[in-house]
Order: sequence, then structure tokens, then C-alpha cells
Amino acid sequence: MADSAYFTLLDHEGLLAVRGADAGKFLQGQLTCNLDYLSATQSSLGARCTPKGRMLSSFRIVPVDGGYLLAMARELVAAQLADLQKYAVFSKSKLSDESPAWVRFGLAGGDALLAELGLELGAERDAMASAGELLAVRLGDGRAELWAPAAAAEGLHSRLAAALPQAPLNDWLLAQVRAGVGQVFGASRELFIPQMLNLQALGGVSFKKGCYTGQEIVARMQYLGKLKRRLYRLRLSGTDTPAIGVELFSPVHGSSVGEVVLAAQADDAVELLAVLQEDAVNDGRLHLGSGEGPTLTLLDLPYQLDADQEIQR
Repeated sequence: MADSAYFTLLDHEGLLAVRGADAGKFLQGQLTCNLDYLSATQSSLGARCTPKGRMLSSFRIVPVDGGYLLAMARELVAAQLADLQKYAVFSKSKLSDESPAWVRFGLAGGDALLAELGLELGAERDAMASAGELLAVRLGDGRAELWAPAAAAEGLHSRLAAALPQAPLNDWLLAQVRAGVGQVFGASRELFIPQMLNLQALGGVSFKKGCYTGQEIVARMQYLGKLKRRLYRLRLSGTDTPAIGVELFSPVHGSSVGEVVLAAQADDAVELLAVLQEDAVNDGRLHLGSGEGPTLTLLDLPYQLDADQEIQR
């Protein structure tokens, strides 16, 4: 069903809210993306890093009345909330976990339904539309997210179910793998810098916004071109989906050459995203879990990396 029209409940993610007069200024010094680019019709991917440039979280950020909502892996919300509150005490910003207040659905082939709901969503990546308390966000591969107050969940679910088949979350994650969009989960917290997940190619890193936590390391990696590990898409025979963070191996090295970022079932196989060392990829002999583990096959990503274009953002 991953290649057809469907909807699914995005309950694997939660929402961190940052509201208040200083919300934008506060987040601008914390996140990799540029909040100046956000508007009522524009969202963004982004990340929050340690001073060493390692990603503590990745998210989609949308501007809302009075502040911003960050959708991230549900298990990261509490830790990010507690950590950010340490830095927000001197700003007019209020942070909270708004996960219970919202429901989010993923839609593939659901533009006609969005239009019926009054959401005329643009086709370009990261576009946003709103109608009353409803929000819609466009993903880079054409899928869309529908955000609504939790009170509307039952009625909205019924309306979606009348128009589209409901799919398991796996189908949504498989589409995410095929779109080449990595994500930080609890098991991969602090493993990667943004460029290892190709976040700069997806509009989630700004090199013109100025300082933010980890900015020096992230910028150095981009301008000096010394990144030797990045995101790749692969195929694994069988139906056992590897856990996030499972290591990959190659005869090129006697130790791990990468980690699983995201994986989902695809019929009689598994497709996954993994961060891998470039020399191991060039060699081509890649194995899951150990040097003698199952063989992995490289697949194409749907976008190209272009450092000159990326630094213009």
C-alpha cells in the first residue's frame, strides 16, 4: 500500500511547543534551521545539536499562533523539553509537551480530501496551509501531514476512513525511507551530525543564519568537505526489520562502518536508511550486525547532494 493512496496515524511522534514573545529569538540560537524562513505557508525540517554538533533531536517545525510546534520522535520530547527549559529561563518563552493536545495523520494521495477540508496545500516541499484549527504540511515526496486538535480526532478519522484506506505506520515509514529522510530516535541520539543524515540537502540546515549550538562544527564539516560518513538507502532480504542503531560491517574495516537510521518492511524484504563510511560503500560489501551477517544492497536516493546549493540557504 506504500505506493497507493492511504492514510495513517502518526502516533510515533510527539509535539514540543515553544510559545511566547521571545520564542523565535530563543529557538534561533538553538536550532539548525532558520526560523526567518518560516511563515503561515512554510514549515521546515531541522535539528538541535550538542556543542560538538551531534544531533539531540530532529523534527519538523511549524509556526503557530504565539510560537512554534516541533514534531519529533515521541521518546525525545520529555528530554528535549527539560533540556531546553534550562536555557529558556531568561527569555519570554514557555515550553510544554503538547502531544496530548494534537492528533496527526499522514496522507498519501489525499489532496482532494485536504481541499474538502479547506486546506489548499501547495505542491512544493515544506509548504503549509491552514483552515481554522487544521494544519497541513507538504513533504518532499508529495505526501502530506494533517494536524488537528485532539478533540477533532474521532470525527476526522471517520472522514479520512470514508475516503481512503487506513495503512499501518510501517507503510508511512517505508515511504520515508524511500524519500531518503533520516530521523533521530532515542536509540540514535547524539550519534550523528546533521550532514550525516543529509539534512542540509533537505532544507533543514541554514549556513547563513548565524550562531546556534553546534554551528561551528556543522559549518566546518560543510565548508571543509571532510565528512566521510553519510546517509545511504539499502535493501535487506527477509522480513526481520533491524532496530535503529544496529551496526553495519564491511571487510574494509575490522569494526563497525555505520548504523541503521530507519527501517521498514517492503513485501518480502526490508528497506532501510543507514549512515555509512564512504570507503565501505565504495567497496560494496556490507553486512548487518556482524562481518558475517546478512548482505545489504545499495539503492538510490531520490535527491543529489550539492554543497554549493546547500550553503545558499
